[in-house]
Order: sequence, then C-alpha cells, then structure tokens
Amino acid sequence: MRGQVAASRSDMVRVIRREDAGYPSALRTLPDAPPVLYVRGEVRPSDAVAVAVVGARRATPYGVAVAEWLGAELVRAGVVVVSGLARGIDAAAHRGAIQAGGRTIAVLGCGPDIAYPPEHAGLLARIIDSGAVLTEFPPGTPPLKHQFPKRNRIISGLSLGVVVVEGRADSGALITADCALAQGREVFAVPGGIFAATSVLPHRLLQQGAKLVTGVEDILEELRLPPPPPKAAAPARLEEREAAVFAQLTFDPLHIDALARRCGLPAAEVGRALVGLELRGLARALAGQRYVRATAAG
Repeated sequence: MRGQVAASRSDMVRVIRREDAGYPSALRTLPDAPPVLYVRGEVRPSDAVAVAVVGARRATPYGVAVAEWLGAELVRAGVVVVSGLARGIDAAAHRGAIQAGGRTIAVLGCGPDIAYPPEHAGLLARIIDSGAVLTEFPPGTPPLKHQFPKRNRIISGLSLGVVVVEGRADSGALITADCALAQGREVFAVPGGIFAATSVLPHRLLQQGAKLVTGVEDILEELRLPPPPPKAAAPARLEEREAAVFAQLTFDPLHIDALARRCGLPAAEVGRALVGLELRGLARALAGQRYVRATAAG
C-alpha cells in the first residue's frame, strides 16, 4: 500500500512517552500499550470520554449516513469520536464529528506525517485542527498492511466503547471489537438489511451480545453518560419543492429521474431542489446522477 506524505504540519509531530503526563490515561493501563505515541494536534484529559465508530471501508450510503449522524450526535453529547481515518465508515464518523463542531481522534496505521488513504489528506488536516492524529509508528513509516490490525487495539483502548457500523465477515472492524472485549470496553452494533453483505459482522456481534444501537441514546445510556442537550430550533423551513424531494430521499441511492417520478415534478426542478438540499447538508450526490439522504434527521 502507498501513502501520501502530508505536505504541511509535519513539524508539529510531538512524542509522548508512556510515563509522560500527557499520555492518554485510558491507554496507559493496557498491558500492550504503545511505549511511545507520535501526535499531531492536541490530546486532552477530557478525551477519556470517547467512543470509537468503525466499520466497512466499502460502506453503503446507509452506513455512511449512520456513521456521520452518530459522529455528530456523540460530539453533541460531549463525547470524543475515535476512528481510523479509513475509507467508508471511519471517514464518515470523523466528518460527522467535525461538521458538528466537536473533537475527533484518528489513529493511524502509518507514520503521523503520512496521509493514508491519500485522498484523506484534507480530512487529516481538519482532524488535526479539531482534535488529534496519533500513531505508535514514527514519522516516515509507510502504511504497511500488517500495521493496521495492530493499531486497532489503540482505537478501542482510547474508547469507552466501540460501535460497529457495517462490516463483512472478514472486516477489520472485528479485530477492533475483539480488542474492545479483551480490554473490558463495551461493544455496540448498528443493524442493517438482512440481505446485505455489510450487515454480516454487526448482526453476528448482536447475536453474541453486543448492544443494539438504534440511536445515540442507546450508547450514552449503556456507558452511563448524560444525554445530549436539546436540539436548537431547526433553521428556516425547507422550500416546498425541497421538502417534497427530501421526503422521497432515502439512504439507498435513487436516480434523479426516479426522484422526479416519485415527486411528480420535472427533473430540472428536482435538480434545483437537490442543489439546495446539498447546500443544507441534507442530500449527497453519488456517481451517475444518484442521490441519497445525508442525515438521519428530518
């Protein structure tokens, strides 16, 4: 695997040793805690109240939407979101936390100066600004395959619990869930469609006793954390055409022509409404003029 060396902020890498005061307290107690962490951004004592959100790299639009939503809802409740910067669920959880104005921590399977996957260089920079990027691998370490399972114990070790959002039978998220159980952390799983390959892992975890997640309250209650504050009043109501299109959007991709038929509107009008919904963060465009709902709210 190849990574992209981050072009900036490399001079901000700090070394935190296990005996240092700034070393995360949740990790220090683990028998296999890394002796050294390489950190970009800021690690705070309050990061002890953290939950990991992990899952499939080849996530479905439903999984991406759920991960973004959970990331946002967790930080609204004062919880730090931990994940691994991978494609799919990890990146979505980080984005949700950042978009909601909260803190998020990315644990890398490479050096702190490497953006992997390369297209996440911008996301990595945003995480540094709103939280921290950390790794046990020194600067310059490439993203080798065997390093990613090893880093998963740090993802779970930093967290009070691990939430699995989608994963195939052989998903790396299973390693994180197993690490969480060995470390005495809680394991949560989000259900999916019974015919979806990405539902195999969360459904298996549920059968084995993982806590079912239908909303952020399930996580907070199990971890004995306070509920999120009441949501502020919604912004200006959607224009009638936007509301009609939004009502037909789901977490499964729909072509613009299908949306037009469902709404009884010309495709051109649906297209204009979708632009407005995208600007509000309520819709996401996919390849081939397909669209999905971008939030679990509404």
